[in-house]
Amino acid sequence: MSAPSSPARLRGLGLIALAAISWGTTGSVIVLLVSRAEATPLVIGAARMLVGAVLLAAAAAWRRPAASATGATRPTMRDAWRWVALGVCMAGFQVTYFTAVTRAGIAVTALVAICSAPIMIAALATGLLDERLTPRLLVALAFGVAGTALLVAAPVAGTTAPHPFSGVLLALAAGLGYALYVVTAKSAVARTPPLLLSAVTFAVAAVLTAPAFLAPGTARQLALAWPGMLYLGAVTTAAAYALYTAGLRSVSASAAGVVSLLEPLTATLLGVLLFGERFGVAGWLGAALLLIAFVLVAAAERR
Repeated sequence: MSAPSSPARLRGLGLIALAAISWGTTGSVIVLLVSRAEATPLVIGAARMLVGAVLLAAAAAWRRPAASATGATRPTMRDAWRWVALGVCMAGFQVTYFTAVTRAGIAVTALVAICSAPIMIAALATGLLDERLTPRLLVALAFGVAGTALLVAAPVAGTTAPHPFSGVLLALAAGLGYALYVVTAKSAVARTPPLLLSAVTFAVAAVLTAPAFLAPGTARQLALAWPGMLYLGAVTTAAAYALYTAGLRSVSASAAGVVSLLEPLTATLLGVLLFGERFGVAGWLGAALLLIAFVLVAAAERR
């Protein structure tokens, strides 16, 4: 299969950037749901998976006749293991990330999981997908990780966590789960339409996270928090992952990992604008490094 054209790669980067910006709103919504509706992170995650799965399945069913008319590649049962693996990775990410937050705190979890994921993606893509890490992409990766660290590390020093060691391990597991998701999706999207791939992925993830609904008080949480959960499922899950998976068709997994770092930048800016959080010198420097990383990736994809 020939390499995607430069315009196609740039469109792919744009789709992934939109997905990352959407994910950046997740933290603000979760903060509101936890504080105002007393929703637990695991129930929020399970609801997000369920809503996303239903909407993606409906969209995939609606798009199926059009895909058939254009002669798009039809998936076969030989690809089923990839669908299950993607669902397991997504469900695992939800459980390990949200559990890490309760043990190590929000800042430490974000620092470890979000900064480690692009490095893991680059390593896995090099070994499993035969992707070549160009010098420009390596510099972008370094800038992106450093910028993310500056954005989220500031609150870490004053944070007291109940179980920091196990929390850090869980955050690393979350980063690995996300990295495996990206690399597996990159290989699967060449054989399966992106919308269908996303629908199957979240159907599996929804089934795996469904036991969270059995926790006491879940009905009350759903009654109070359903608007926010609907937003998380529809916008930050269904729409965002449909965009992300479509973008992966023409963008390398390593480049996608770097561009995904726009998520913490968006989250930090929302924290400043909506919750009065301070954005000091380190934060501005981190934001600048992230933007430089994005420009470097865009320049690399144009070549």
